[in-house]
Amino acid sequence: QVHLVESGGGSVQAGGSLRLSCAASGTIYSFNAMAWYRQAPGKQRELVASITSVGSTTFADSVKGRFTISRDNAKNTVYVQMNSLKPEDTGVYYCNAKYVPGPSFPVREYWGQGTQVTVSS
Repeated sequence: QVHLVESGGGSVQAGGSLRLSCAASGTIYSFNAMAWYRQAPGKQRELVASITSVGSTTFADSVKGRFTISRDNAKNTVYVQMNSLKPEDTGVYYCNAKYVPGPSFPVREYWGQGTQVTVSS
């Protein structure tokens, strides 16, 4: 089994910063991609940022220039540094990890339990 555990969430004022961490453990040591998603009340879950095993990154347009994603492969941990936070960044942030066993094999996807981020104006 695989478990993803997020930490670092909390409440901050607009313009503040938070750093979220997600540590993976279990039967899979290395993931092809790790990512952060978020979900605001009444809205769909959306991709915030992702990073592949070789360091390629993707960001939602709304967070470009403010958020940075990184990973420590040795620790099987992914981080997101969130700067210049805005009230619209408020939501539950979920860690996601994908493992591709090989061509023609289905992708295995795992989720953390989520951590609350609240940005006050």
